[in-house]
Amino acid sequence: MTVSLLAGAAALTTAGASAAPAAAAVRPGAPHDGSDTPTVVLIHGAFADASSWSSVIERLQRHGHRVLAPALPLRGLASDAAYIRSVLDSVAGPIVLVGHSYGGAVISQAAADTPQVKALVYIAAFVPEVGESALQLTGKFPGSTLGQATATQYYPLSDGGQGEELVIRKDLFRKQFAAGVPVRTAQVMAAGQRPITLAALQERATAAAWKKIPSWCLVATEDRNIPPAAERWMAERARAHTVSVRAPHAVAVSDPGPVTDLILRASRSVQRAR
Repeated sequence: MTVSLLAGAAALTTAGASAAPAAAAVRPGAPHDGSDTPTVVLIHGAFADASSWSSVIERLQRHGHRVLAPALPLRGLASDAAYIRSVLDSVAGPIVLVGHSYGGAVISQAAADTPQVKALVYIAAFVPEVGESALQLTGKFPGSTLGQATATQYYPLSDGGQGEELVIRKDLFRKQFAAGVPVRTAQVMAAGQRPITLAALQERATAAAWKKIPSWCLVATEDRNIPPAAERWMAERARAHTVSVRAPHAVAVSDPGPVTDLILRASRSVQRAR
């Protein structure tokens, strides 16, 4: 794999998992309590698991929100979106759907034709148009330096072949992915990272739910994974309500307060609209 391809693929990385496990305020399929407060569904991305949202979940729960943070397979954009759509179908009432990094591409596709999704929130995330892949979007702007920090490993395919997936080198993880996060936390994040297939990063979007659903975007100005210029450009194209935070790509771990505030803004907008 070329360095340029790795750079694009690695830009899809998301904030790694923090040491605390993710929590969920409600199990899939639990009955709705009649409140107009939306359920918040948080979607992680590559090299992470749902625990990357732990601090955000705690804050949202204190504000009375039901929260789900499902595990994303990270095997392919269409299949990942289909899985998340099945999670959304289990939730009664309005939903605020949140995605970080590669998770942004997933929510853009999963929310299409899913009427209970009333707001989309992108946290240092990709906001693709139909026909765009994450690699294409990364290449539109300079600034991602993750190509040198990724390694390729191989996994078996059902047909007997091999697929490619990417991981972040543990010795470079904090500097590149989670600058400002405490060293021990970053070490846990690096150890627990989950790889993403190269095919998922190359797969083109087939839906762009942000064209019909109100959107909010957080730009991480110190992001070394997705170029901040790309985040701003995608937010402007989506006509999203946008905030900028001086934070690394792992903003949900390093700065959960501003992330939570943006999600709450989206939730309040949904409640006013009802």
